Amino acid sequence: MVTATLRPSRVEINETAIAHNVQHAIAGLPDQTALFAVVKADAYGHGLLRVARIAQAAGASGFCVAVLDEALALRRAGFTLPILVLGIIEPEYAPIAAANHIAVPVGDADWLRRAEKGLTEESLPPLTIHLALDTGMGRIGFRTLPALQEALSVIAGQPAFHIEGLFTHFATADEPDPTYFKMQVERFKTFLAALPERPKYVHVANSATSLWHAACDCNLVRFGVAMYGLNPSGRSIEATPYPLEPALTLKSSLSFVKQIEAGEAVSYGATYHAAKDEWIGTVPLGYADGWQRRLQGFHVLVDGQACEIVGRVCMDQFMIRLPHEVPAGTPVVLIGQSGDASISLQDVADYAHTIHYEIACGLSERLPRVSVNSFNA
Repeated sequence: MVTATLRPSRVEINETAIAHNVQHAIAGLPDQTALFAVVKADAYGHGLLRVARIAQAAGASGFCVAVLDEALALRRAGFTLPILVLGIIEPEYAPIAAANHIAVPVGDADWLRRAEKGLTEESLPPLTIHLALDTGMGRIGFRTLPALQEALSVIAGQPAFHIEGLFTHFATADEPDPTYFKMQVERFKTFLAALPERPKYVHVANSATSLWHAACDCNLVRFGVAMYGLNPSGRSIEATPYPLEPALTLKSSLSFVKQIEAGEAVSYGATYHAAKDEWIGTVPLGYADGWQRRLQGFHVLVDGQACEIVGRVCMDQFMIRLPHEVPAGTPVVLIGQSGDASISLQDVADYAHTIHYEIACGLSERLPRVSVNSFNA
C-alpha cells in the first residue's frame, strides 16, 4: 500500500513516551533481569525500526517479533541485539535464523528432526532455540513432560541446536481473577523442575505479568503493549505501578465543509438524515486506513469539541456533524488531545467492541508515521 504523505491524515508517534515506558519498566525489574521490547506487527502500528531504535536507546536488552521476516528486517537495519521470534517458523527456514543469529521457539521434537538436516548440511552456527511450553494458552509449545523430554533427547549431543531459553505465555495475566494464572504458574514450575539444566533465559512475563505479577523466578520480560503506553487489561485493572504514557496520536483535518438541509442524507445507504440544517465536515481517511466502518456514531474532536461521525465510514473518507461552520483545513483529532478533551485508543476500542491492540495494529501503512518529541539517549 502506498503511504499517503500528500494529505493531512497522519499518525504521530511520541518517542519520549515510548522511552519513558521502557525506562519505568526497567527501573522496576529485579537485578539481572533483561527486557526484550516486543516490536511485532510493525511495533503495534507504531513503526518497527523507529520503536526498536527508541527501545534500544532506552535500555532494552533485545527484541521479540512474531515472524522471521520481522527479525530479518531488524538485522538488515543494523540491529545487533538478541532477537527472539515468538511464532513457530517453518523448519526449512532454520538455517536463515541460524545464519542471522535469530532465536526461534520449539514446541515439538519432530520440528527439531526436520530442522536438523538443513542445519547440519551447511556450515552454520548453532540455531538458538527457546523451548515453548503450553501451560494453558493452547497456542504453541510442549504440553507434557514426556514430549519435552523427547525433544531434549533429540537435542542432547546435537551441535546444531543451542538451548537459550524456556518460556510460556499466560492467558489471563491481565484479568483480576488470578485462579487460571496460578494454575499456569504451577504447570510451568513443573516443567522447569524437570530440566537437567536451567537455560540462560527463563521467561513468562508479558506486559501484564510484568505489571501485576511476580512469578516463576524468571529473568526476562517480554515488554509489549505497555511500551506503547497502553494498559494490557483495557479497563479491567486500572492501577499500574507506574504511569503509562500513550505514544500514538491520530490526526487529520477537514477537507470539505458544507451545510445541508433538514432531512438530507449522508453517506452510503442513507443511514443518517439531518434532523435540522447542519454543518457537515469531511475527514480524508476511512476504513482503508484502519478507521473502522463500525465507528459510525462515534466522535472525533474539532477545537476540543466532540463531533459525531454521521453516516457510514467510507473507504477513504468519513463525515462529521459540526457545531457550527468552520473552515476547511481545521484540524481534527481522532486519537489524542484537543483542547481539554481527549480520545484514547481504549475509547475507540470500547465503541468498536474490541481491544486497543486491534485498533493500533489496524492503522494501515497508508497513514504516514511521524515522530514527535524525538528521543536520543
